[in-house]
Amino acid sequence: MNLLRKFFISITILSLALHSWAQEQAITKESFASINLDDPALQKVKATFVAAKYEAAAKALLQYYRERTKVRHLNFNSDDHLKFAGKKVNAETQQLADDILLHKFKPHKGYPSYDYGQDIDWQYRPVKDQLLTTFLHRTAFWESLGLVYRSSGDERYAKEWIFQVRDWIKKNKQGAYADDKDYAWKAFVVSFRLNHWSGLFNLFLNSSDFSPAFLMEFLKSYNEQANYVMANYTDIGNHRLYEALHLMYAGSNFPEFKRASAWRKSGIEVLNADIEKQVLPDGIQFELSPGYHIGTIKIFLDALQIAQLAGIANEFPKNYSLLVEKMVLGVGKYSFPDYTYPLFGNSFKTNKETMLKNYKEWAKVFPNNKVIEYYATDGAAGQKPNYLSSALPNAGFYAFRNGWNTKATVMQIKAGPPAGFHSQPDNGNFVLWVKGRNFTPDAGSFVYANVGGQENTKRDWYRSTKVHQTLTLNNRDIVNDAKLLKWQTSDTLDVLNYLNPSYSNLQHQRVFLFVDKTYFIILDAAIGSETGTLGIHFNLKEGNEPSFDIANHRVYTTYTDGNNLLIQSFNKESNLKQEESFVSYEYQKETPRAAFAFEKPKTDNATQTFTTVVYPYEGKLPPAIKIIPNAMHNLAKGDIDLNVSVAGKIKHIKLKL
Repeated sequence: MNLLRKFFISITILSLALHSWAQEQAITKESFASINLDDPALQKVKATFVAAKYEAAAKALLQYYRERTKVRHLNFNSDDHLKFAGKKVNAETQQLADDILLHKFKPHKGYPSYDYGQDIDWQYRPVKDQLLTTFLHRTAFWESLGLVYRSSGDERYAKEWIFQVRDWIKKNKQGAYADDKDYAWKAFVVSFRLNHWSGLFNLFLNSSDFSPAFLMEFLKSYNEQANYVMANYTDIGNHRLYEALHLMYAGSNFPEFKRASAWRKSGIEVLNADIEKQVLPDGIQFELSPGYHIGTIKIFLDALQIAQLAGIANEFPKNYSLLVEKMVLGVGKYSFPDYTYPLFGNSFKTNKETMLKNYKEWAKVFPNNKVIEYYATDGAAGQKPNYLSSALPNAGFYAFRNGWNTKATVMQIKAGPPAGFHSQPDNGNFVLWVKGRNFTPDAGSFVYANVGGQENTKRDWYRSTKVHQTLTLNNRDIVNDAKLLKWQTSDTLDVLNYLNPSYSNLQHQRVFLFVDKTYFIILDAAIGSETGTLGIHFNLKEGNEPSFDIANHRVYTTYTDGNNLLIQSFNKESNLKQEESFVSYEYQKETPRAAFAFEKPKTDNATQTFTTVVYPYEGKLPPAIKIIPNAMHNLAKGDIDLNVSVAGKIKHIKLKL
């Protein structure tokens, strides 16, 4: 840090510290209204309170908090400074903390730091993304201040946190501005603030600037916020789960509040009820997002751990943990051998290191489950799943698989029921992973939300059906409500057949055939009276320029390592059309990639069909492939009868759908 920057930080901190001391509120009898002074641990506090020595009572309460050892936080505890004192934090955390001293905040990792002004403007919205503002009011960004303070003991960071907490409380009272229930006082956001403040409380508790007056202001606001969440639960979804979990945090980390047990009880009741409502019979959370599914596993298990620390684990029935165990096993079914998974439903890219950590935590909870142990040890112990291809039929997640190691071929398919929140109109979409390469990654989401009534063209594009690998009519978005017609696996042929009411007067039947555990045939039928341009869309991995062989209706990748993919249409009347496409693995970051569609017109009530081969191969050039329908082949009637020729070798495929 240069000298000029240090000077400005010092001047800023000095002026803010003087302002902070000047705004200390008087401690009165009402300051203790929310505290259970009958708690045996608070005898000294009560004695001074009864004697009307309110400042002394607040001082005794602060001393109590500094000395208590029975209450343990899952992440941060007040005695952690003994372990971390003198240990430097990483450069990024240090920079974030120093920026906060200057009121430059970075609430969300998808955006840079923004200057919120010397007189902090908590309503400043530097970008039109409501997520940034909700993250600002979660106040998780203060954690870097706490980590640096715990490491360095530098009181500047504690002074600034105390000042900013007071400033936030002063400027963000309920009803202070018209849309506060969409931001600072959205119950979901308040619940996260409760969670973060409980940890921050412990990080700064031993600061000499953490005064009895600040303690009482903090506790008053915390009590108000916890009561608010309890009275304003979200109706359904992962937001409701987080609110319940964070109320458990509040009640467990601050058992001294009169309503602490009510908060804990409320959180437990909601989690017990909603795990039955939100987890489908196959173990997948009903928002159908692989990433959020893993988040809900953490919610349910954190709740168990909090209950164990509070000695109330028996308030969760046995079926609760059995459902969570099923949720964990579901992750393995929708994942690839490198532990990543498709970016369906606003998921963002994970990595093997992160997922191994998850599995190791899950294995501690379920030590007798050998399959979870297999995942947790990267196959070194435990038991490999006793299946290859698998179905999660309630969620509509299906996996074709020929192995569990990195040489395997795995196709993950989404064809499920309607889902809210993070769901996208993408039934029929698939992601193909072959020998360590994800050839057809899902587009992702780029940005989560529109702002109020305003449209966000980026969000709308990433959600749209046309950027997913399925059928569209005039590039319009479809409806998700797939009906499973057939799921069958064998050594030589795996079959998925479903019907989706994509449009008002047009149904989409899609059949996936996994042939000899090697390649795929996709049969599409557009059934109904709607007319227009039909298209089946394909998106390829970024960083490769595929070959477009228009004359032969085929596209193939050109990777120099020989691990390549061919996608070929066998509809001579269709046109091969290149499309613009992107993929987003991280929030607000995108990369262009190759994409295309096979299109043809639908002019009347007659059913129109597409036949496509998706063929992984080794080498520079794809094999010559032909598909010849036999006389009995009739997709509309459910009869498949095809001769498939690959490099002159013929395979006869015959089955009834």
